[in-house]
Amino acid sequence: MLNLFEIDEWKLIENSFDPAKQEQAESIFSIGNGSFGQRANFEEAYSGKSLQGSYVGGVYYPDKTRVGWWKNGYPEYFAKVLNATNWIGIFIEIDGVKLDLATCQIKSFYRELDMKTSTLTRKFRVQLSNNKEIEVVSVRFCSMHNQEIAAIRYSITPLNFSGNVSFTPYLDGNVTNADSNYDEVFWEADAHRVGDRKGVVSARTKKTNFLTATAMRFSFWENDQLVEIHPNTKAETLYVDNHFEHFLKQGSTYTLKKYVAVTSTINHSEFNTVAAAINEVTDAYRAGFDAIYADHVKAWDEIWKNADVKIEGDKSAQQAIRFNIFHLYQTYTGNNAKLNIGPKGFTGEKYGGATYWDTEAYCIPFFLKTAPQAVSRQLLKYRYNQLDKAIENAAKLGFKDGAALYPMVTMNGEECHNEWEITFEEIHRNGAIAFAIYNYIRHTDDWEYVADFGRHVLVGIARFWAQRFNWSGAKQQFVMLGVTGPNEYENNVNNNWYTNYLAKWCLTFTLEVEEKLNHKSPLLRKGEREEWLNIIDKIYLPKLENTNIFLQQDNFMDKVLMNADELPENERPINQHWSWDRILRSVFIKQADVLQGVYLFEEQFSMDEIKDNFNFYEPKTVHESSLSPCIHSILAAKIGDKERAYKLYLRTSRLDLDDYNREVAEGLHITSMAGTWMSIVEGMAGIRVTESGLEMNPIIPTQWKSYTFNIFYKNQPLTISIGSEITIENKGDKAITLDVYKQSINFNIGEKKVIEMR
Repeated sequence: MLNLFEIDEWKLIENSFDPAKQEQAESIFSIGNGSFGQRANFEEAYSGKSLQGSYVGGVYYPDKTRVGWWKNGYPEYFAKVLNATNWIGIFIEIDGVKLDLATCQIKSFYRELDMKTSTLTRKFRVQLSNNKEIEVVSVRFCSMHNQEIAAIRYSITPLNFSGNVSFTPYLDGNVTNADSNYDEVFWEADAHRVGDRKGVVSARTKKTNFLTATAMRFSFWENDQLVEIHPNTKAETLYVDNHFEHFLKQGSTYTLKKYVAVTSTINHSEFNTVAAAINEVTDAYRAGFDAIYADHVKAWDEIWKNADVKIEGDKSAQQAIRFNIFHLYQTYTGNNAKLNIGPKGFTGEKYGGATYWDTEAYCIPFFLKTAPQAVSRQLLKYRYNQLDKAIENAAKLGFKDGAALYPMVTMNGEECHNEWEITFEEIHRNGAIAFAIYNYIRHTDDWEYVADFGRHVLVGIARFWAQRFNWSGAKQQFVMLGVTGPNEYENNVNNNWYTNYLAKWCLTFTLEVEEKLNHKSPLLRKGEREEWLNIIDKIYLPKLENTNIFLQQDNFMDKVLMNADELPENERPINQHWSWDRILRSVFIKQADVLQGVYLFEEQFSMDEIKDNFNFYEPKTVHESSLSPCIHSILAAKIGDKERAYKLYLRTSRLDLDDYNREVAEGLHITSMAGTWMSIVEGMAGIRVTESGLEMNPIIPTQWKSYTFNIFYKNQPLTISIGSEITIENKGDKAITLDVYKQSINFNIGEKKVIEMR
């Protein structure tokens, strides 16, 4: 482990300032509330290397696709989550010298993110070029209670002088995206107003016409006494500030409390967005910092009651799982049906779009077990609401009759990814959406959702699969040509086993659903059922002869078969050292591919098949996708390999904390964080929700004394603790049955039982 920062069970701690780590820290120490978020940039000026980032959920710009050779069917744009108005800014000058940690002498520095309360704190002491020394303590949060509010408490203490210090709290909408394809500014001014200790900036996105408003108010205090000030005001295009000077006495502490509201037309009408920001920030200002902070902390307490995973005996593992859960809930709370889960959340710009297949494959399993079913239902309904666009996407590629191809990347249902091999070939994302519907039913029995929404999505996806196969005269089977599986280090391959298997399952499951719900008006056309049954019966699934190995694709065995541990360390990660041509010809696997299918459908395979495929493919996997280690950790636990399960758990859980792939400066891997939770609950604890019910086959790593977590099953909360023995408590209002090591055990309402660990 690299251990970029201190190990603490509830906190991220940086005890000294290293400019080389600043962009990494800006990502890792980010805060948000599901509605908007902020990288851990400094409030005061900073001339060092930094990625300024303030992001508003759902607000995007269609940045024109940048490619060397335009291909028919290419998406016209790549959606970009926008860097929005900088609301944290507070310029400080001391006798005309700007406070800037890149230029002053730092005597001490401490930065802390308290994950229990989602509070970012900095404390530092510096000497400026004029030899004046000050101590600064900054505390900020994005309210989880009122998800349009944030606040900063910024305190300065002069240590070796008394003198004039100037303060300039500001809002600045003159921002750009570092990932803009053509260095374009995505915002245009709407309005700005400024007054005594207050201001508001509203900006509008070009093309998409989203309106955002950011409002501020502030107060100034000497020790605990409110100070009356009379600032000068300034208003320019997309910018407002208040500027004032005050005489600071040596040893006294002076605090600026800045309140901010961020609103947009995602949640408000065109005519109410600015007024809502002004009203919200006024209410926060009147309530005061302590009151709105107390509400924020209380809201996080409620989240942690259900979401926390407690690990005894391993501080590194404990910090890591809480870090991942923390960022998942900062990104998505389930409170807004218009939002989804972006792969970088509110921590960076990379990957632009709001929705990938990661949501269905990784995040829905997390929310199914940690939140009421309404949250997962809402994520699935998001896809139903975009079904028409999915049908349009398929039609652009030549599919017809209601076939639906969901996008690899989207904001509004349109495909906006601009890499050919992903946009047009990585079609397994369709199957992940179908599987998520199946998974949701297993967890909730919510057939009303399926009847009203899910079945329409399933039929559209199944129609796509039926048209995507073609008959091979040579093989006398249906084959699927020119695809990219989850392993993006192979492009344009034939008969990717995972994609073929997933498509076969999807056709079968859709027919089962239609048979069950046929009385609610049939969706299938005449002859469609018979056509699909014929395809299902004759789908080609490549396999290595006389073995249990499912071949990743037709020509996988033509490669030079090597294991990842044979790679020189100075050539890893290979995606940063090798040419793309060399990667595509190599045997090395970016993430679970065949094993993704083994994980999803493990009930359909023998233990020997699972073991053999794991032992064949995992050693060839370089885990250069954030989505990779968790699946392998779960399967390692499944086959009883505790050491590999633990090693891979640390890899997935500390992927960003330790910056394994050397890219965390660009933002965190939010969607893969759900996989960290899965590594414990589905991996170590062996929790499965099958068609037969709830079961578990737990193991415990030798490094842990115990681990405890909560899950929902059919909306019933359970607390499970695994150590020298297994303790299970039914906290719901219905009796449930749980299979532990294949032994069926009944739990009445409120009942707790202790079971022997094997």
